[in-house]
Amino acid sequence: MAHLRSRRRLALAVPVVLSLTATLGFLPGAASAAPQRSAPAATAADGPNLAYVVNTKTDHRTLTSVKKAIVEAGGTVVVTYEKIGVIVAHSASPEFGSQIRAVRGVQSAGATRTTPLTAAGTTDEGAADYLSAAEAAKVKAAATPESEPLEADQWDLRAIGADKAAKINPGSRKVTVAVIDTGVDDTHPDLAPNFSAQQSANCVGGVADTSAGAWRPYTADDYHGTHVAGEIAAARNGIGVAGVAPGVKVSGIKVSDPDNGLFYPESVVCAFVFAADHGVEITNNSYYVDPWLYNCMDDPDQKAIVDAVNRAQQYATKKGTLHLASAGNSNHDLASDAIVDESSPDDSTPVTRTIDPHECFDVPTQLAGVVTVSATGVQNLKSYYSTYGKGVIDIAAPGGDRLYQIPDTPSKNGRILSTMPNNQYGFLQGTSMASPHAAGVAALLKSEHPWASPAQLQALLKAQADNPGCPDSYDQDGNGTQDATCEGGRRVNGFYGFGIVNALKAVK
Repeated sequence: MAHLRSRRRLALAVPVVLSLTATLGFLPGAASAAPQRSAPAATAADGPNLAYVVNTKTDHRTLTSVKKAIVEAGGTVVVTYEKIGVIVAHSASPEFGSQIRAVRGVQSAGATRTTPLTAAGTTDEGAADYLSAAEAAKVKAAATPESEPLEADQWDLRAIGADKAAKINPGSRKVTVAVIDTGVDDTHPDLAPNFSAQQSANCVGGVADTSAGAWRPYTADDYHGTHVAGEIAAARNGIGVAGVAPGVKVSGIKVSDPDNGLFYPESVVCAFVFAADHGVEITNNSYYVDPWLYNCMDDPDQKAIVDAVNRAQQYATKKGTLHLASAGNSNHDLASDAIVDESSPDDSTPVTRTIDPHECFDVPTQLAGVVTVSATGVQNLKSYYSTYGKGVIDIAAPGGDRLYQIPDTPSKNGRILSTMPNNQYGFLQGTSMASPHAAGVAALLKSEHPWASPAQLQALLKAQADNPGCPDSYDQDGNGTQDATCEGGRRVNGFYGFGIVNALKAVK
């Protein structure tokens, strides 16, 4: 899979957040951002057919004139999100981008990919390890009367007190966490009781498809979203595993391209707007927006991507939705002056470049207001792969560590056990797994404090976290060299932000 938190996520330090906000401007009022579709127009055929985001002022006159200009420049308007001023267009004209950027009222515009349209990026680290029948029997033998059959292997729940929290408050049915991902298999018996079909859709291409089952994964190999959903809200129903918040609802908004698994900007814009307009309280984002790992503001295409996705997530935030995102699996210091990016663009031929993470942003992770989550293992130590950075990481949560932090569980597996398509279970690790643990705790906090705004909810998340402080040494492989440098103190630092989430504290 492309960018499912095998990608790195960047959170911004306060100065960067402020500069981003200033650069991208303010979001229009919180009215419906329902898309307006337009009839297709003829497109020029002398170049590759690419998708674009065109970001404009939000008044009707400007939107009308820009849509007319798009057609005149050889483009087709796919969908218009009027309240945030984002138009998704297709064009095969090589000059389309430069022509549209020159149109009055256009604030930024650019291609969302570097290869032609065909008939994701996530943040899991390594291949899935499915739980066999024999292994499952061994785990079930260790179950207690009060636990789920496979819970003995869920060291992550015990690490954050989620098993005890469930006895106090498993979460409210009035709270929904939307999994923006590769789709969710809502037929899984551990997910079906808590799944919200009314808040689910397929947003691939930028237009929401709410037909029955459209949110489901394409194949069993597109398991990422189903695994994430189980970590958040697998029901305590005596069948398999348990989620951090087994009483809340979970929905699926699919954004992964069916051909290459990439998470293109127009799909993510659709997902944030759909979540906001359908009453979702929390979104989990265990991916980065393709095709650029970091989007640099001095590049017109990449700037337009940042602008479009930021408008959509801000719209959702203003309507009461909190967003959580994974930090990434590159063991990068996002507070450093330079990072080497060898993976972008990931939809064509990557070119090695050195970027400044204060000027080039991982989207949506580095956007203002998005909670950035690093990963820990069973010893409450930063996972060996987890990206970090003082002033960038907000909180930490269990993401697993198969190399250096091995739990005393029946399977002795340091990764995270959760639901998989076709009624299966499997282990994965990554900051992809850390973010949903934090999203589950956020859902518990929202259940306890239903009137909390996204900003207040983020403050509560940070307040209930337990910070172990920077370790004396982080030489994980024992070769005498520090594998990462943690900066900061016990209150906040680069490895854990404000600390590791604590579900039990959240419900107390």
